[in-house]
Amino acid sequence: MNVRTIMMTTFGSVIGLVALVLVIVLPSSDETCETGDVLVGSSVPTLPELGGDNRAAATSAAAPTSNPAVTGTPVLAAGVGPLRRTLPLETGTFTISDVFGSRGGDHKGIDMAATDGTTIYSVSDGRVVAAGPASGFGNWIVVDSVDTNGRAYSAVYGHMWDAGVKVRTGQTVTAGQPIGMVGSAGESSGPHLHFEIVPGGRFTGGRQIDPMPWLDGAPTPDVGGARAFSSDPNCVRGFGSAGGALADGKVPAELEIWYRRAGTVCPEISSSLLAAQAKQESGFRRGLTSPAGAQGLAQFLPGTAASINPDDGQPYIIDADGNGSASVWDDGDAIIGQARYMCSIAHKIAGWIAAGRVSGDLTALTLAGYNAGEGAVLTSGGMPNQYAAHYSETRPYVTNILAMEPQYRAPGAQGRFTPGEGSDGEQIVEAAHDWLGTPYVWGGGGAQGPSGGGFDGPGLTAAAVFAASSGEVTLPRTAEQQWEAGREVPIAKAAAGDLVFSGFGRQGPSQVGIYAGNGRLIQAVPPTSNRGGGGVAEVAVPGDARARRVL
Repeated sequence: MNVRTIMMTTFGSVIGLVALVLVIVLPSSDETCETGDVLVGSSVPTLPELGGDNRAAATSAAAPTSNPAVTGTPVLAAGVGPLRRTLPLETGTFTISDVFGSRGGDHKGIDMAATDGTTIYSVSDGRVVAAGPASGFGNWIVVDSVDTNGRAYSAVYGHMWDAGVKVRTGQTVTAGQPIGMVGSAGESSGPHLHFEIVPGGRFTGGRQIDPMPWLDGAPTPDVGGARAFSSDPNCVRGFGSAGGALADGKVPAELEIWYRRAGTVCPEISSSLLAAQAKQESGFRRGLTSPAGAQGLAQFLPGTAASINPDDGQPYIIDADGNGSASVWDDGDAIIGQARYMCSIAHKIAGWIAAGRVSGDLTALTLAGYNAGEGAVLTSGGMPNQYAAHYSETRPYVTNILAMEPQYRAPGAQGRFTPGEGSDGEQIVEAAHDWLGTPYVWGGGGAQGPSGGGFDGPGLTAAAVFAASSGEVTLPRTAEQQWEAGREVPIAKAAAGDLVFSGFGRQGPSQVGIYAGNGRLIQAVPPTSNRGGGGVAEVAVPGDARARRVL
């Protein structure tokens, strides 16, 4: 979605109004995020009918076009309007195969077993804030909504195949609208829908509740998290947009709301990526001018700042903060301008990739385009390689930002795994389990998670260790370099989470995986391996294995 679409679309729902809060200037407020009960006698405005863009709705010819919504008014659930909820699967098409709180309390939703391809419906009106690949889920859809009692919540749908995700980030959906199809992607033993309800928002500090009473009409409880009706943007916290996935407290407090807003400009560019990029560009310091003349937080060259964004015909730097002037020296203008420029580059490069003119990971190439100019990406057919500076400056620039990005991402923002109870090694194994079945991609992955759709061996180990350590430990990129991390332990005494290396040559090991116990390891296996097809899988520990402990 481009900026013009965001600014010109008329949203016909409260969740649309929430999204608009993210891109307009709000009055200052002394309100705290602690608010009173809004169930009875509330001043919360009546929820209007939801309109919006439904172009990406599910299109299965055999599926009905909608799922009739529940419209009853159970006690307390209809505080300011009619209840608009529906089941995520049609009655008679599913059975409950696992309940909330099972697996020692680790199961944060319900599992609804159904035939592969069964239509999934949005349970309520809302806005899609995530749609696509996710750790553990294979793919997921997250929809942010506001209940009739005024409370924010997210609905989470998991395990769809790639082709089973029928909506896109930023899209408005209505209760009963088809949004996906049941699959068995990710950590799944058979076709089913994993479904969660998260009061307070999946990305904005909420926590899961048992969905069954909620589906039966129970009111959405207050468990903290986002306050969708607050006039304080720091209480809204990016709810209703992809900006909610920015980690709390990782950027200067006065800049946080701007990075959250910037993460809504287009689905290709996240708030966490923009924050990591700003750390690389300016260290969040104002007033900087580089030797090349780049200015401000986002280090814009004056000519680039004034250039026209082909997405909407306006300059990249606009008056986002509403103070009457567009300036690279203003926090809001610079950060929104950074997002506008990054989105424009991403759209160009995506077109070149589709046309076969460029190859590589879209995010990495977009960062390279910001640093070296998108023309350098096109001329090189991918990562810039025409001049010495492309190797000494642009490539390290991209590598550093991608390595830092997970630090600015809210825990669990790309799927299920967040560090919990258990040893460091057990947490590494749990993180790796979330990526079982992910395709093998040579050079793919790293601390930021999969890239180019998958992992290679050291990409997987880097991602698992980074996630398990809550971003404290970043492993180097190759198996040979990872062999230098931590300390070696005898293979006979290897424990869960130790890195297992094999294929030793003069330069060191060529393969690395994660010891899972019982003589097995989790590894990104190349398609040509004699141990089975390509992808992240559990395999036997090879005969020449050696182990190192990194946490």
